[in-house]
Amino acid sequence: MPIPGALLTFMGELADHNDRDWFKANKGRYDADVKGPALAFIGEMAPHLADVSPHFLAVPKAQGGSLFRIHRDTRFSKDKTPYKTHTAIQFRHEAASRDVHAPGFYVGLEPGASGLGAGAWSPPSPALKQIRNLIVAEADTWQQVKDALASEGLEFMGDDMLKRAPKGFDAEHRHIDDLRRKTFAVHRSLSDAEVCAPDFAATLAGHYQAASPLIRFLCVALELPF
Repeated sequence: MPIPGALLTFMGELADHNDRDWFKANKGRYDADVKGPALAFIGEMAPHLADVSPHFLAVPKAQGGSLFRIHRDTRFSKDKTPYKTHTAIQFRHEAASRDVHAPGFYVGLEPGASGLGAGAWSPPSPALKQIRNLIVAEADTWQQVKDALASEGLEFMGDDMLKRAPKGFDAEHRHIDDLRRKTFAVHRSLSDAEVCAPDFAATLAGHYQAASPLIRFLCVALELPF
């Protein structure tokens, strides 16, 4: 099932009316225009995702599955608006049940600002060290990964970095800018037309395939199957 334009419309209206009374009055629309189509799309992604890697899961469930909750966690945020203004979907590695920081694929849907992601978001220190160690040990391979990503227009998320070299790593290393990363993930923007196209599942899987050199490298570093 393609992503309907109504999903983007609802998310745009929610951004303008981000309060519980409005959402309660429009809960039926959310279920029909957002939640239902998103779960159907997740199910449609399953065979496409299996072609990228059999170890990443598309689980069409609202709780404990690939669809994120619409509610924001506001406990530690100055922004107390209760709802996310994008529909968030993550296709986790099968190991995520025991390691939430395992690599994964992501897509966020909102009018004029949809995008996809792939990688490991803020992994804990032991996992970061494993990734950094592999970059040092396989510097040429890491360069090939970066070249492959760049050729596909996939850009690293670059705002989550250490100010200097991590402890124990050479500040003059050829990949020092990457060794300073705390998140190893790439992203790409998606237009509304791409999102609502009938072949969006295949298109998204193609982007994930393009990001697979990074995911494969991370899986090797973290001793996970790809």
